[in-house]
Amino acid sequence: MTIFSSPWYVIASVVTRTVLLGSVLTIASLPAFAQSRFQVEEATIDDVQEAIQQGRTTCVEVVQAYVDRARAYNGMCTQLVTEDGEPITPGNGTVRAGVPLVFPSTTMAVGKILPDYDDYDGLPIEFGRMEATQSDPDIQQQYGMVVGMEDAGQLNALGTLNLRGERSVTCQAGCDVHPSNAALPTHCPAVCEVFRQQPDALERAAELDAQYGRNPDLDAMPMYCAVFSFKDVFDTTDMRTTGGADASYAMDAPPEDSTIVGELRAKGAIIYAKANLAEYNAGGGNPGGARAGSRTFGAGARSSWAGTSCNVYDTARETGGSSSGSAVSVGANLATCSICEETGGSCRQPAWRNGVVGFVTTKGLMPYGGSIGVEPYLDRAGVHCRTVKDAAMVLDALKNPERGYYDPRDIYSALPRALISKDPYASVVVDRETMGSKPLAGMRIGVVREYMVKHTDNDAAMSDLVNEEIIRVLRDELGAEIVESFDPEYPDDPSIPNMEYNFQRAIAEILPVHMPELIQEKDDAGEYKFAVPRYDVSTRDYLVRAAEGKAPLSEDLNLRSINNSPATASFSFHLLQYLMRRGDPAVTDWKSLNANSKYYSESRAVAMRNWEYKQNIASEGITRRLKMRDVMRLVVLNVMYKNDLDLFVNPTITIPPVRIGYAGEPSVKDRPRGRFPTSANLGIPELTVPAGFNEIVYEPEYVLNEEKDGYDSVTNTEETRLESPLPVGISFWAGPGDEPVILRAASAYEAATGHRVPSPDFGPVGTDDGRKEEEAPEP
Repeated sequence: MTIFSSPWYVIASVVTRTVLLGSVLTIASLPAFAQSRFQVEEATIDDVQEAIQQGRTTCVEVVQAYVDRARAYNGMCTQLVTEDGEPITPGNGTVRAGVPLVFPSTTMAVGKILPDYDDYDGLPIEFGRMEATQSDPDIQQQYGMVVGMEDAGQLNALGTLNLRGERSVTCQAGCDVHPSNAALPTHCPAVCEVFRQQPDALERAAELDAQYGRNPDLDAMPMYCAVFSFKDVFDTTDMRTTGGADASYAMDAPPEDSTIVGELRAKGAIIYAKANLAEYNAGGGNPGGARAGSRTFGAGARSSWAGTSCNVYDTARETGGSSSGSAVSVGANLATCSICEETGGSCRQPAWRNGVVGFVTTKGLMPYGGSIGVEPYLDRAGVHCRTVKDAAMVLDALKNPERGYYDPRDIYSALPRALISKDPYASVVVDRETMGSKPLAGMRIGVVREYMVKHTDNDAAMSDLVNEEIIRVLRDELGAEIVESFDPEYPDDPSIPNMEYNFQRAIAEILPVHMPELIQEKDDAGEYKFAVPRYDVSTRDYLVRAAEGKAPLSEDLNLRSINNSPATASFSFHLLQYLMRRGDPAVTDWKSLNANSKYYSESRAVAMRNWEYKQNIASEGITRRLKMRDVMRLVVLNVMYKNDLDLFVNPTITIPPVRIGYAGEPSVKDRPRGRFPTSANLGIPELTVPAGFNEIVYEPEYVLNEEKDGYDSVTNTEETRLESPLPVGISFWAGPGDEPVILRAASAYEAATGHRVPSPDFGPVGTDDGRKEEEAPEP
């Protein structure tokens, strides 16, 4: 019997809510739909606050409605991949919303994923299996190879909910009983006495209801009763924080909120849940050293503690990472908004795949103090909401009344004051009811053709869809003037004027003097990567001629390829720095972290041990990226000025989400798989908005290589028509400090199109769904 199923936990949980919430609702009471006159599904921040002011709901009812949805939809959505596909007998997982996780007993035979498996002669496959976790040996999790489940009815978006008794493993069950109900049991760690003083999400909602009733002070608390999830890299004093890791801290809730959590808490937000993620923001890869003796295959954003999240529109497909649970929780109406994080694109990638708005700002504008990172000069917080206005309101709420947007714990927040808007960011948002005719008239937008090349059939379907949106909506309906950049592999559109000064010309003018080493870079065979026939690219004379437009650059040196850089070792530094600042007595450094952790695969465990021994953090990668930020900002800003552009637009990416556990779409000519990394590398703002739905995919496949010791991912040319179309994203981006202009353009596009449509698979929770509080959700 686990501690969560003990009589003590059940009694303490129910008694606590009976005492604190009276007869309104308890964790074991009927779902919120039975009593509330307000539906949280698709509700905006304004909707929630207006309903409270009108007496149609209370903050407690709002939070309880989200708890009910978590109980219905936050279960497991992946199954194990085994050698024979035979059923297993899994144990229970951790408790969420009062119910232990139930894992599927079905498995998938590896031969259904890896063709010609009988001929495979490589490293042993690490097949899927159920094992006890490090943090709590009484609960289990999936390890090894997994695959997504079709029509799972579950999403696994939230790893921890801020509910008394289940929000911490250190202080679980009776060790989190409310102080007014009982003394701390003698078997509980002493630190739980302080921890249990903190209200959980429902109790905090009850406090707000008691204090403000129908009259919340929205000037002081603009996020009043907005229910937030947070990617599990942002420290929360009232919830477990481990970066998604199965790490056994002495106290799994940190002693101080991250800056961003603290600001939102002070502005009336409900600190509700920790969102699942790709562990440690996808964890910096493997720095080299020891090698794993086995391997796994397949895509998916995964953490050792919470498992793999699944796509809102097709649970067999990946969410995108690393902020997977953040986007899924918002897309499936499991939270009002979420705070995500990205290093290379981890906010924007899951946003478009799950049909929500993803907003990342100029690096440093949103505070990052008190958070786990991978590469400090790239890591930045972002926002997932269902509307552009909500995202803008969240950004406004993060402004501290004394410090503004400066965060003493984040050195990158020391921005020039001129980059920060003096007016509220939400004030520029275009409203559907009042936007009038041609609200973007006078705005010039650059269409980035480098990010619309039709490398494969998958690229073509999504590129064409977004191109039509740009012309039909932005130009014809909203009145913006558009011009297009140049890429030799994208056909010129005679109906759209060309940029007079494009990215290729800007790169040629700026790169030679600032980064000649990039132009002269050689491949493994010792040949110049960017050789130009009849020119010696190693010479000063060539570089000057290229800068003056008298010699060409290689067509391979473009807006896509210039984002590439060698690996860095910053993860080794940043995670150790986080652990030192956190000050946990059990997990103090890399060695003690690994000693107290368990990882979802052998290859992941080996990589983390290699990071433990990575003492030298100097790398060519960080030098390249820091130089490239300055160089490419010059490129972008010169293109903007010389073409009189306000912003740029392009698809967030041009390939659809792949199936969890299956092959991923190969990268072609420096087109990545999940998002274009320019805004992340440059630290400039970008906002992705739903742009419609794509019903055509070409599923990539695994092919056994000639040596028969591995599998290659290959592009498919066989068309598949989807019964449930998948979202597409359109991105608006510009220079540093240009948040107001992209908010205006993106909100006008959103208002004109209304492309955000919730998945019918995760609709309102009702009395006829057959799911009761005491029943575990079946995947």
